[in-house]
Amino acid sequence: MNDEDALKFLIKCLREPTRRNYANYGYDVYISSIIRAYLRVTGSKVQGPDVEREFHTTGKELSPHFYAAAWELARRGILRPGVRIMGAQSTDEGSAGNGFSVTPFGQRWLPENSLDDFIPTEPERFAAMLEPYRLRFGPGFYERAQEAVRCYGAHAYLACCTMSGAAAESILLAAAVAREGSEESVLKVYASANGRSRVESTLMGQVRDQLRREFQGLTVLLKYWRDEAAHGKASLIADNEAYTSLAMLLRFAKLVTDNWPDLTGRPTQSGSASDG
Repeated sequence: MNDEDALKFLIKCLREPTRRNYANYGYDVYISSIIRAYLRVTGSKVQGPDVEREFHTTGKELSPHFYAAAWELARRGILRPGVRIMGAQSTDEGSAGNGFSVTPFGQRWLPENSLDDFIPTEPERFAAMLEPYRLRFGPGFYERAQEAVRCYGAHAYLACCTMSGAAAESILLAAAVAREGSEESVLKVYASANGRSRVESTLMGQVRDQLRREFQGLTVLLKYWRDEAAHGKASLIADNEAYTSLAMLLRFAKLVTDNWPDLTGRPTQSGSASDG
């Protein structure tokens, strides 16, 4: 059990038609009820007086993860601490962090597409997946990638695609700087007319055709979605595109890392990267 597991289970419970089963007193969500449900579905077979004993031992161990998960949803604006309505019954335990209610935004968010149940959410697992690339591609990449997954969690799909594309460009710049040996000259080209294409063409150089196709196959959609999201016109970008952009960003980071010597002429050892 970790914060990510607790968050997924909490979202699943909130999306159930019988969500009221997890309410108690004047709260929409009582974390103790969520923990009891988790113990049931994970195969607890204790009965009678032992049920409460298990809840107060195993449940106590699990509670920090579920409290963190509830606070993460509160930070996103899906839940809020407190009773559902003024005058509803409250408890000392609920006021101490056990009781939450669903916000108006949460009422809209919960019925939406559930793909994000399976997206690693910041800061735990997604950060762990990005960590191997943080030093090589620099803080600019890491910051933008984290922003992308935060936007996905908030169902801000246009912003997710924009940040995914920006993180991919940080990878591009880091590799180009490593190849050319001069961050200043690379950024100068990048800032010029058609700079992104010129930097990419330089990086492709004499690489083998298969690598060029894989590289361009991953960047073309990321660039398209970023440009599409950045324009002022209405866009059809939705959850599927945003979900795919995150997956492609991780794949792109791995591709460039695995082929670092071919792309940059440098050894595979870890090294710092341009901030992008």
